[in-house]
Amino acid sequence: MKAVQVVTLTGPSDIDVREVPEPTPTAHDVLVEVHSVGISFPDLLLSRGEYQFKPEPPFTLGVDFAGVVLDPGAAESSGFTVGQRVAGVNLHGGAAEQVANPVVFTFPLPDAMSYDEGAALPMNYLTALFALEERGGLRDRETVLVHGAAGGVGTATLQVAKGLGARTIAVVSTQEKADFARAAGADDVVVGPDFKDAVKELTGGRGVDVVLDVVGGDAFTDSLRCLAEKGRILVVGFAAGQGIPEVKVNRLLLGNTDVRGVGWGAYAMTRPGYMQKQWHRLAPMIDSGVIKPPIGATYDLADFGRALVDMDERRTLGKSVVRVR
Repeated sequence: MKAVQVVTLTGPSDIDVREVPEPTPTAHDVLVEVHSVGISFPDLLLSRGEYQFKPEPPFTLGVDFAGVVLDPGAAESSGFTVGQRVAGVNLHGGAAEQVANPVVFTFPLPDAMSYDEGAALPMNYLTALFALEERGGLRDRETVLVHGAAGGVGTATLQVAKGLGARTIAVVSTQEKADFARAAGADDVVVGPDFKDAVKELTGGRGVDVVLDVVGGDAFTDSLRCLAEKGRILVVGFAAGQGIPEVKVNRLLLGNTDVRGVGWGAYAMTRPGYMQKQWHRLAPMIDSGVIKPPIGATYDLADFGRALVDMDERRTLGKSVVRVR
């Protein structure tokens, strides 16, 4: 079968589509015929050997995917059946014509969702739910400020926050991204790096309860200044590429505010059943239409590397998806 593989740790331009043996499921796996694969930031880091998880080349990329069950194997007791539509997530391995994925990391895909949308769901939306609910303690009617709000994690956070009863303010860099974030569900949108005053005006001077930050860099200090009393900044990533920001902790003391790390993968993958509980939590939001992943660009399997380059150069909106078949 065909698979997208990292052969040398020299970046996305050098990944290769190769013929590899079909996977052999273990007793804890379900065998899936892959239809769509989501493009994710960990794929980019893995291609350079920069991710915290460092498999030895050659290895197959693909963090999240959607497809059809070929063989539930010993997973029959979990309820999966041959021909069932599913989505799944793992550290890597989904960018192939078939994948043997652990049952605990595989989820039933609602009929209303396409395979492209299914491939956009697992990592981003489970991360957003973990960030807002588990780490952020988000409460009904609180206000959430989302940086990088036109990206995959950003749009997921806008929708999950809405599903949890919050008001959302999106921060983006261009008018095109502003339109995209608004279409994804943002209540208000601020364009440009000087967002602090606009956010204060939108909140009547009070500030926001939660900031979700996938960007880092220069925006971080102004995010602290945007917090209401007892506000929380959720640190998800550093996409700005400006290094890791530092916190002057006296700011936290004066405002009774928090900075909280969000490491969904390390947390969820070591707690069997946790992701399944999260998926169940998302199900009513999917059924109601609050969650509907916005798909940006789509690519053929041979163009997986180009998709990663486009994401790295910040040319993408929403979730990019590679179509395997």
